[in-house]
Amino acid sequence: MLEYEPMHRYFQKHQNNMTQEIEIYIQARYPVIYLVSWEEDRILKTLDDVAVHLRKMLYVWTQTRGVYNYVLPEQIDDSKSDPELILNHIASSPENAIFVLFDFHAFIENIGIRRQLRDLAKSLRKSNKTIVIVAPSMNIPLELSKDIAVIDFDLPNISELSQSFETALKVLNKRRDVKLELTPAITEKLLKAAQGLTLVEFENVLAKSVVHRKAIDEDTILEVLEEKKQVIRKSSTLEFFSPDENFDQVGGLENLKSWLTKRAEAFTDRAAEFGLPTPKGLMLVGTQGCGKSLTAKAVASHWNLPLLKLDVGSVFSGIVGSSEANIRHAIKVAESISPCILWIDEIEKGFSGMASSNFSDGGTAARVFGTFTTWLQEKKKPVFVIATSNDITVLPPEILRKGRFDEIFFVDLPETIEREAIFKIHLKKRRRDPKQFDCVKLAHVCDGFSGAEIEEAIITALYDAFEENRELTTEDISLSIKNTVPLSRVMAEQVGALRAWAEKRARRASPTRGSLPGIDLDRFSVN
Repeated sequence: MLEYEPMHRYFQKHQNNMTQEIEIYIQARYPVIYLVSWEEDRILKTLDDVAVHLRKMLYVWTQTRGVYNYVLPEQIDDSKSDPELILNHIASSPENAIFVLFDFHAFIENIGIRRQLRDLAKSLRKSNKTIVIVAPSMNIPLELSKDIAVIDFDLPNISELSQSFETALKVLNKRRDVKLELTPAITEKLLKAAQGLTLVEFENVLAKSVVHRKAIDEDTILEVLEEKKQVIRKSSTLEFFSPDENFDQVGGLENLKSWLTKRAEAFTDRAAEFGLPTPKGLMLVGTQGCGKSLTAKAVASHWNLPLLKLDVGSVFSGIVGSSEANIRHAIKVAESISPCILWIDEIEKGFSGMASSNFSDGGTAARVFGTFTTWLQEKKKPVFVIATSNDITVLPPEILRKGRFDEIFFVDLPETIEREAIFKIHLKKRRRDPKQFDCVKLAHVCDGFSGAEIEEAIITALYDAFEENRELTTEDISLSIKNTVPLSRVMAEQVGALRAWAEKRARRASPTRGSLPGIDLDRFSVN
């Protein structure tokens, strides 16, 4: 039996104000409105609502079809498929109308079309006509920047997804071959999982569930998440992670774990009612291989939130203007599926060298960095950012100022007790009983080793034992450790400088502070 309550009533407080915003721009006689979105059908439906309310005609133009009345789509005038002709038609039209031009951003690169649109914009301010350009990315020449109002047409909110879901259920209720096993709780989870998808993508995954399993039920949530992974993968700048790691697999870092555990419920309605602000994010600084990335994955599992990884390198593209569009799109996607965690690994590799940006790339990197840092400061959506860095000194100081992140934690090389815990974790991971090994002895032998180096020592010892067709022993691991020169000795000066920097500038992820053999921290002290 289908148990379903119309969820869009429940989520009424989240109603989208996009229709009202567009209507205000049109009433204020903005000549050209630029809507950034992939969802052409949803935009047309919204503009149709606006046109009906304002008693305007709605015309649609594409280069492939020409121009037609939205209410009478079969009556097509293909003689005006040329962009110059459609602008002439709009200029001479006596109608009170909205003219929607799809993908017109590709034509305004032409100097003639650009000039024609500027001239037309002057006359439209005194008329009842409005041009609406719809394109998936923003591309506005400098000459038109004062004549065009840009609106990012947001992905559907949970209320719109609910209405689409209700419509689908009305159809599916009439089919006897489809099982509808839904409760209000399952429906709410399904709709929240679908945030970040377009209406078409959501409808596609519902259709896929019906075709594949003849059912809409709790398993449909997993199919929605798989669809979301596909969408994020196609964005090229974001990667969707399904982390298996948890805090039990992170050795040590008790201060950091405690800080994160206290904020595990920070994204709930209960926390908001209590007056708690939404956490902004963390910067994790430390030596390579000490668990920064592992912690980011474990937080997602601990908080039960989606984990997105931002590849800063892929944000930058050879096409002028596309890098800025890429970072805005990545932010938009992350916000659309919030609450979530946005992980930026080795952030210094993506945002170092800002000072020379104006000379090396025309300021592209500086603009991308500016967009990102402004969003970090001003973001309203619950996107928790975890940035990791191995070399904090090459990062621009703006990103470290208060307000960008809630806290900066220094992840140091593990102490003796932490190294012992790391040995136990990795031995269990490789189906070995830690009680059969002298983990205390091993923890003392590998003083100055990172967690990654401890893991590699165990793997090397496993290969040695496997070659001799016998079981792994403590002596095998100890020998592997003795044959390894850790990074703390290879790059002693750099590690020492990083520790000295963190002494007065960051909070320690571990509760105690030990000494690192071979490094005199006084040499790197900071006044």
